[in-house]
This record gives sequence, structure tokens and C-alpha cells, in this order.
Amino acid sequence: MELQTTVQIPAPVFNISHATRLLLLGSCFAENIGEKFRRYKFNADVNPCGIIYNPASVAGTLRLLLSGKRFTPDDLLPVGGQWVSLQHHGSFSSPDPDTCLHHINTRLDDARRELPRLDLLVITWGTAWVYRHIGRSIIVSNCHKIPAREFERYRLSVEDIVTDYTHLLHELLQANPTLQVLFTVSPIRHWKDGAHGNQLSKATLLLAIDALRQRFPNVHYFPSYEIVLDELRDYRYYADDMLHLTPLAVNYIWERFSTTYFTPSTIALTRQVERLNRGMEHRPFNPRSGEYSAFLRRLLSTIEQLVATEPALRLEKEKTILLERLEEAR
Repeated sequence: MELQTTVQIPAPVFNISHATRLLLLGSCFAENIGEKFRRYKFNADVNPCGIIYNPASVAGTLRLLLSGKRFTPDDLLPVGGQWVSLQHHGSFSSPDPDTCLHHINTRLDDARRELPRLDLLVITWGTAWVYRHIGRSIIVSNCHKIPAREFERYRLSVEDIVTDYTHLLHELLQANPTLQVLFTVSPIRHWKDGAHGNQLSKATLLLAIDALRQRFPNVHYFPSYEIVLDELRDYRYYADDMLHLTPLAVNYIWERFSTTYFTPSTIALTRQVERLNRGMEHRPFNPRSGEYSAFLRRLLSTIEQLVATEPALRLEKEKTILLERLEEAR
């Protein structure tokens, strides 16, 4: 008996392995999936400007990477004892403007170096609603609790998004002709827009992605939004606010994602990495026992075997931590 409507996902034209260079941009959902990539030691950068929700702000982040712009004090605003950037998440803010600028420019520089070598860009849009700062005449990534009167709020149209991204994708492909772009729409609802407003917003995003997919052969779509709505029709998959997803729902989407884009060997490797992760998270009863030292040496041996299997695995940090623990156990 079939007790679930399963979303059919077309066979992909590309695969993801640990050698794939990825950049993920967008909403909280991009952070959720990005954290999975990081946990399983993929070469993935996530949101160099912090969490961003709307297509215009995601495009703005990509243009920052393409342009080579460096932020200066003129790009910051003082808000509530903090220096903030309207193009960055609040995690970049600081009471010291130099600290704020250093954090911003360092992250941009790191992401910018990787842009020409990226294999896959994953973009997750959350909403078509935007806030334009009236004084600076820019669509912001974060309002930083600045008074509402300083912003104009409106919803992007399908044409707005498609026109903007048609130009942007041409720029990206000029810089990196082999780049693949995978769009998703966040299944997290933006309830402050109202039930109908949220649906209009999500529909705008879906129609824009479909139009771009028809224009560009390297543009693809993963139906995370549809998977939650049609396969996970139950509030047990939502957090207490009934809007965000539980870890169970994120794990389910990750499983659908990985079985779609990973080869069997990559899936097998992620399982081995997960066993290593659990070993790293183990806390011994006696950290100075010979038994624990032997356990650490086995984990080091596991790392050597994994890297021999896939040199692209990023396990340098784990190896350093284990060597430090082994030294402390002596």
C-alpha cells in the first residue's frame, strides 16, 4: 500500500563527490544543508555574507564576489552600538568597525578565490519580498532592527528576478564556463507575509526558477519545497514555531538530495565519515587510560585510510585534534 505521494526527481546531469567544489547561498535551509556538507567533509563554502533570503540579496552577494569589492567604513552604519552592513547578516556586526570590516572582507576574499574553480553553486531562495533602504537605495540582506520607516517593502516580480539573473548567470558563466547552478526554494514558510502572501511569494520564486531553467542548460532545480509539502505532510516535521523544520525533516531532505546527486561510492564514503564523526564526539570516562589512547590511534588510522581512498576529504582539523588528545592522554 502506497501511503505517501513521492515527488519524482529527474535524473541529474551531474554528480556530487568529495572532490566537487561547492558554494551554497541563501536562507536558513541553505545553512541546514550546508551544515550537512560540512559535517561529511565536502569542499563546501556556505553564505560568505551570512544568511540571505531573497533573490536580489543572493544576486548582490554573487556580484560582490565577481566585482572584487572591498568594504570600507562608508559601507557601514551604526545601529544600537554595533557597526552593521546592510548587505550582511548580523553575525558580521561588531562594536568595532575595523573588526566588522576585517570579518566581512576576509570572508569575501576566501569565497572570491574559489569562484572561478567552483563546480556547483546551490542557491536557496526563501521569499520574493524585499526591503529597500530608502537612504542608500539598495535592497538589504538584513534590516538589523532599523526602524521600518527607513525601508520600502515590496514583492519582486517573476520578470524582475528572471531579468536580473539572466544577466548575472551570463556573468558567472563568463568567469566559470563549466559551472552548474542548482536552485531550491526553502520549505520554511514566511508567515509574517500571511498565508496567501507566503504562497504568492513561493509561487513567484518557483516560476522564476522554471524560466531560468528553460533559458540555461546548466541551471537545475531540486524540489525541497515540494518534498516537504507533499511527502512530509505532518506537523511532526516542524519545529515548535510550526514554520521551521525539525532535524528529522532536514535529514529526510538530505537523504533525498544525496541519493539524487551522490554516486554510490560517495554515499558509502559519507557513512564512513559519519562513523569517524561519532568517534570524534565520544567523550571517555578516563581520558588518560591506555584504552582511550588505543581508541584515538584507531581513529587516526581511519583518517589515513579515508584520505587514501579520497584525497579531497578535508580531515586536517580532525587529525590535529586527535593528535592533541593523544598527547594529553600520555
